[in-house]
Amino acid sequence: MTEHHHSTGEGATVSLVVGASSGIGRATAIALAARGDHVGLLARRVDALEDVARECRAAGAASAWVTSCDVDEDDEVAAAVAEGRGRHGRLDVVVHCAGIVTYGRVEEADAEDARRVVHTNLLGAMTVARHVVPVLREQRRGTLVLVGSLLGHVAVPGMTPYVVSKWGVRALARQLHIENIDLPDVHVVHVAPGSVDTEIYDEALDDAGAVNTPPPPVLPPESVARTIVRAIEQHRRSVQTSLVNQALIAAFTAVPWAWDRLVGPVFERVSHRSTETADREARRAG
Repeated sequence: MTEHHHSTGEGATVSLVVGASSGIGRATAIALAARGDHVGLLARRVDALEDVARECRAAGAASAWVTSCDVDEDDEVAAAVAEGRGRHGRLDVVVHCAGIVTYGRVEEADAEDARRVVHTNLLGAMTVARHVVPVLREQRRGTLVLVGSLLGHVAVPGMTPYVVSKWGVRALARQLHIENIDLPDVHVVHVAPGSVDTEIYDEALDDAGAVNTPPPPVLPPESVARTIVRAIEQHRRSVQTSLVNQALIAAFTAVPWAWDRLVGPVFERVSHRSTETADREARRAG
């Protein structure tokens, strides 16, 4: 087994992945398993987690376990973190990937959908951090990864609750960094994927009456997982998953007038398909 654990004590790295049942979380769990980590898998859907646990063991995990955990429930997060630490006496890596999407302008978004998006994406990340950071500080070492989004750096039309939540996740990561700078071996990593081909688009809480697709260029979740693992190993603070992200952020920052008038409307067109278009495509495929 390859050794990746750099803190006190024997054994493989102990990693928790929050939101591990699908998408980026699933791919990250398998990538950490391939290093020989002990991998704890957290999500609401235990049945899906059991499948991921089998994949992790097949990939080479030192061990893999599943825990039902809703990031909206503070006590569930507290219990899951305590269980993860209790299994091997420490936590080395925690990756927070849980998130949901809703579409629609701010006045169109259903109040409950908007609340769920902000609560899950932002307050869920804060809840995870609130229970993980004290463990890392007590150990005086360890890494917390918050998976944000390119949309935590730029503004786009028709996704206000999601964009606000991801800007908040980026702010949270920055706050955690400055609050823990006194411990050089406690690391907070913010990873910002662009478009990723995951189930999050199929499961979107859509208030805009469209079928949603990730705007191009689209990365597979396995590519994002590799970026996350490299960021952990290199103790990076903030990472984009592609050069396209960097170019879009630069345009948003340098020429906001052009972004607002040109890039925003283009994004809206490429990230939505009308239900009529989707029906036509389904009939053509069928």
